[in-house]
Amino acid sequence: MTTSEEVKATKPAATAGADTMVRKWYVIRAISGKEKKVKQQIEMEIGRLKMHQYVSQVLIPMEKYIQIKNGKKINKERSYFPGYVLIEAALVGELPHVLRSIPGVIGFLGSKKGDDPIPLRPAEANRILGKVDELSESEAEMNIKFLVGESIKIIDGPFNSFVGTIEEVNDEKKRLKVSVKIFGRKTPLELSYMQVKKES
Repeated sequence: MTTSEEVKATKPAATAGADTMVRKWYVIRAISGKEKKVKQQIEMEIGRLKMHQYVSQVLIPMEKYIQIKNGKKINKERSYFPGYVLIEAALVGELPHVLRSIPGVIGFLGSKKGDDPIPLRPAEANRILGKVDELSESEAEMNIKFLVGESIKIIDGPFNSFVGTIEEVNDEKKRLKVSVKIFGRKTPLELSYMQVKKES
């Protein structure tokens, strides 16, 4: 977990000489699905123009989730704020223009075309950065909705390959109560989302 100092939205950063500049958090609007590409392009352009002293970090808050494909669990990641890239920077001189001209960038959140970019308020930045930390530490979650009455197939545990019917769904704990026929008798089982897949 980062310290409160690390997530401060406005922190002075020393530059060459005795001057100091204040870096703030801004939100860049990007074409949805192109966030990673935009982040790479920003980092490349900052490197090419030797503007590192103005930009501390570029972030895309990502969330982990689990997708089931052909009965197999696949860990995946997706943008938590689709279409947005966060940047901590001192937007001086040509930097706003450089960022706006990167392919895939639509503009800055909250500012009209041609206006100065508007930084996030410190409280907003800290809230978003707190969410970024939370997402990076959280476990991948199942991205599947189960409904009472649906048929499922057990894919893990002692009842592997048995088919049952969902009788109860606990979305908070990601658990199901399933009725399965074992030796001709209906038997209730409690299973986690990870142990089952929907019957196709």
